[in-house]
Amino acid sequence: MQFAPKNFHKKLLGKIGEDKAAKFLKKQGLKVLERNYKNNFGEIDIIAKDGEYTVFIEVKTRTSDSFGTPSEAVDHRKRQKYGLVAKGYLTAKGLFDTAVRFDVIEVENGKINHISDAFSL
Repeated sequence: MQFAPKNFHKKLLGKIGEDKAAKFLKKQGLKVLERNYKNNFGEIDIIAKDGEYTVFIEVKTRTSDSFGTPSEAVDHRKRQKYGLVAKGYLTAKGLFDTAVRFDVIEVENGKINHISDAFSL
């Protein structure tokens, strides 16, 4: 009998949340440019275009709020890391004069809460 890896359910829950978030963003008129973008600094869940803005989106999925709200998990360290990944993306794409925004999408029990301009650097 084989067992799933220890964090299999957590990764599956995260993937389901990211799929819901991407569909939500498309319905809101944003264009999803990248999903799970990785560079040497880390990973960004979704990169989208919203008008003039390049939007870097962290998706946090939870089944309960017993560990706090999903957005509370995006702490100072996580925000700084996101900034480094974003700068790497912008440099790689030659996007030096683009407006940038950092959003958080909370997916909790299937409900979506989009926090636009959730943090800045």
